[in-house]
Amino acid sequence: MTEKLYRVGTIVNTHGIKGELRVVPITDFPEDRFKAGSKLVFKKNNSSEEFTVESARKHKNFVLLKLKGYDNINDVEKYVKSELFASGELTSELNEGEFLYKQIIGLQVVDKNLGEIGKITEIMELGPNDVWVVKGTKYKEVLLPYIEDVIKNVDLDKQIVEVEIPDGLID
Repeated sequence: MTEKLYRVGTIVNTHGIKGELRVVPITDFPEDRFKAGSKLVFKKNNSSEEFTVESARKHKNFVLLKLKGYDNINDVEKYVKSELFASGELTSELNEGEFLYKQIIGLQVVDKNLGEIGKITEIMELGPNDVWVVKGTKYKEVLLPYIEDVIKNVDLDKQIVEVEIPDGLID
């Protein structure tokens, strides 16, 4: 049996000439997932390779990833546009109001005035607040900032997020 892999990021570009990769993280704990010594798997066009992280650092909304044994931009260019995976789940103690990505993705979003909005399909880390991407039939795509004024209640048992969407946020 093969170990389950979890998608943890997308390589969007190289960074500098010393073999760093610019990664858009899509994982709950990027500082743990990309720490030195972590094992990652690249997948692109039906092929996959495993690598070890040498170092990682946050840069704007990205993680700059350096892999052991890859010290030149020419060594890593072929991995641009690859998906990054990791085996095993990371779990950490969560504070009140904190959730794992996997707990939020797929939840139904309902506004008391507008009704059913759709399901959460993605979480983007933008600036000080995460933004939850909601897609449904009534509205194509709604971007909800994860702030108290908008996200009123997350009920994991009922798989519902109650929101109060301010005027002008959706058409």
